Amino acid sequence: MSFDVRRLATTQGRIAPVNARFAPAFCFVLLTASCILASFTFACATPFAAFAVVAAAMLPLPSALLVVGAAWIVNQAIGFGALGYPHDTNTLLWGLAIGLAALTATVCAKAILRAWPRIVAIALAAAVLAAYASYEVVLLAFTPALGGAGAFTATIVIRLGLLNLFWLIGLIAVCAVFRRAAMLWWRQPEFRA
Repeated sequence: MSFDVRRLATTQGRIAPVNARFAPAFCFVLLTASCILASFTFACATPFAAFAVVAAAMLPLPSALLVVGAAWIVNQAIGFGALGYPHDTNTLLWGLAIGLAALTATVCAKAILRAWPRIVAIALAAAVLAAYASYEVVLLAFTPALGGAGAFTATIVIRLGLLNLFWLIGLIAVCAVFRRAAMLWWRQPEFRA
């Protein structure tokens, strides 16, 4: 059986592999686990744009914002608690800027996915592009006050954009595998006379 991104979509263009009533919990667990992995692996390069697209594709906007906000809190807790981020005003403000950028990315992703609900592959690609662009623009807007403009070179921005794209592909693959496993798990044995 080949992978088909169109089969991940429901009529609303969602990629949730579970019933809609369980989608917020599934998305929360998926993004929290992913955020833990990304935070310890990449520290400051957590792929919030990819997380934003997944949440926006699975959930209504208010729920998506809550889930992405929860992932941001996990990221900040790991950074300040386990990775030893400095406890100074500049670092705290950058943390808030990252949170605002992640929420902005979620809103942008949701707008793109609403505009193209039936063209799933193109909508997801456009959503990650818009989410990442908005994420970077929000962060760039904070550089005059907080510094760090040197982190916005073309090489770094492209590398982080590709990281977000690969994370999105991986998260969609996890959803596809989970959906397939759930279908096999819940399939009733056929009655044979």
